[in-house]
Order: sequence, then C-alpha cells, then structure tokens
Amino acid sequence: MTILSPVRRMVEHVDTDASGVVHFSRYASLMETALLDNLERLGAGIDVLARDGAELVVTELTIRYRAPARYPDELSLETAVNHVGAARVRIDSTVRRPVDDVELAVGTLVLGLVDRATGTPRVLTSALHDVLTEATDHALH
Repeated sequence: MTILSPVRRMVEHVDTDASGVVHFSRYASLMETALLDNLERLGAGIDVLARDGAELVVTELTIRYRAPARYPDELSLETAVNHVGAARVRIDSTVRRPVDDVELAVGTLVLGLVDRATGTPRVLTSALHDVLTEATDHALH
C-alpha cells in the first residue's frame, strides 16, 4: 500500500449540519479531494486525464464513521494506493483530526476511467497507471 501526501483542510460552516457537526455526506468529498490533490501533485490530475480524453469516475465507495468532526476543526485527509489494475484503482482514505490524532472516518474509493466523449469505460491512461504504480513501487523500497 502506498501512502500519498496528507492534505489539510479546515471544516467550513457549509460542511456542517445545524449542530455544527460535519454532515456524513461531506466525507466522500473530502476523500476525493485528497486523492485529486495528490494526483495533481504527481502530474496526473484532471487536466492531464482530460487531454488524454479520459474522465475519472468513482465506481464504489465505502465509509465507516468513527467520530464526529466539528466546525472549525482542522482535518488531515490521508490517502493510500491499495491496488492498481489495468482498468481500476483502489484508494484507501482516512480523515483524521491531527490536534488529538483521532480517526474520524475511514473509507475506500474504487475508481476507473471513462472516455470523455462517449462515457464508455476504458483502461487507465499510461500516465495515471505509471504515477500510481511508481508511487506504489517507491513505498515498497
């Protein structure tokens, strides 16, 4: 498993329900944000995929909620590449509150690519596959 760079985000008021607790639906977005920020940093972001005629799509999502985040907590969004296949990648994510190191939520995203013009599934672009595989190889050595 390859651990990518943590991404820091502050809980904004818009992320919360009426009691100031982060709404459960926001965790999926936070996990996706951490992945997309890392892909951009590694040179395989949304713009690169678009130039290759591809679009990243989530095909599966699971989340386990462990503790609530509240406004205005700082969060650490941690992602790890669990598996890179020919057509899909599995990313494990953790949302943590760094001030007390509490794990707030853990989840898994399974992503694939579709052709931007037709919406049909396609194999991972070589740029995306190579970046994720190299990150995995680097973590193993």
